[in-house]
Amino acid sequence: MTASNTTQNRLSRPARFVALRNKQSRMYLIGGGLAMMGDNIEHVITYWILWETFHSPALVGFQVISHWLPSLLFSVQFGALAQRFDCRRLIQIAQLTFILVSVTWGVLIATGTLQIWLACILLLAHGFAGALWRPAEQMMLHDFAARENLPGTVRMNATFRSLGVLFGPVVGSLLLLGLGPVAGIFTNVLFYLPLSVFLLRTPFTGHVRDGMVARGRTSFLDTLRVLKRLWSHKLLTSMILLAGASAVCVGGSLQASMPHFAAILGTGNSGLSYGALLFANGAGGVLGGFLLEATGAIRPNARAAFISTAVFGATIVVFALTQNYVLALVALFLGGVADMASASIAQSVVQLEAPTAERGHVLGAYGMASSGLSTGNGITLAALGAAIGISATVAWGGAALVLTTIALAVFVSIRKV
Repeated sequence: MTASNTTQNRLSRPARFVALRNKQSRMYLIGGGLAMMGDNIEHVITYWILWETFHSPALVGFQVISHWLPSLLFSVQFGALAQRFDCRRLIQIAQLTFILVSVTWGVLIATGTLQIWLACILLLAHGFAGALWRPAEQMMLHDFAARENLPGTVRMNATFRSLGVLFGPVVGSLLLLGLGPVAGIFTNVLFYLPLSVFLLRTPFTGHVRDGMVARGRTSFLDTLRVLKRLWSHKLLTSMILLAGASAVCVGGSLQASMPHFAAILGTGNSGLSYGALLFANGAGGVLGGFLLEATGAIRPNARAAFISTAVFGATIVVFALTQNYVLALVALFLGGVADMASASIAQSVVQLEAPTAERGHVLGAYGMASSGLSTGNGITLAALGAAIGISATVAWGGAALVLTTIALAVFVSIRKV
């Protein structure tokens, strides 16, 4: 594989919001956004119940570990499956798993039989469903968009996922406060259905544009071989390393630790404070996505990805250390904008640079870094959270991301990406 100096120079200027003008991709984005909303609703309800029931910093850390560990271990294998099989069916299997997990949560909460070991199993099952979903989801985008419109389609996909992150906490909080955790988690099942129904009707499989690649089984040794091949591709390597740095340093610590921050920053109603903090971060991601698509001001390149990632890390530090509720909301909002820019730029570069015959593996490797390495963040959150407190741990993570991004930018500059 050979790297290009600047991916965007090879692209003609794309039209704006192409993904929303096409009916098939529009329905896919809406369905994916609703499914992501269901994912976040489940987190809001279950994380709150787990904190109120067990008050365990270690369990907070495991929430992050279990969500991302399957991506670390199986992303390349799931990417190989997406490369070989109908991506519609893989996504539907993932959605069915989400549904079964939500129903089981509801039964355990309703019957008062929730225990830590049962919660850990459900958290892991949810993580496996997410790991299976991601590579197939990204493969589908190639069927919906021509190459010149792929960055915009990737960005809109990320934006609709951020819409789920934005409204998931709001809807989750309303369900939690209005219906209670049992009825709320059962209602959550409905959000996973539209995407699966759409996939029964769409002719796109993730392979219509480029064709399916027939391969044998992919072993864990193949994961190492894929990573070795990617190392020679400088631009892909830089984006995968950057995504991995963000995952290790910040990962899912914000969402998992938000009940803690809501309690110490709240203005009298920790439940409403919890939803508002999550809403601020999601709102930043959504606004960032639409602004990037509308203006086209930032092209997909390594420099833009590094700058936006460093800004994201800085906002995490401010949020974790401030005692001012308004400043915390502002920091989360700006962090959401920066995180959207960083993730969508890096993902666009990976999508554009990945060779057709290796696309599933490359997307799996990117998923292993961007999602799977959040497992390390979960371990850090669990260990340091118990030792020095959750606030200090999250602040150290943001600072580490800034320093790591700077170091990686220097490294990439030396390699002349």
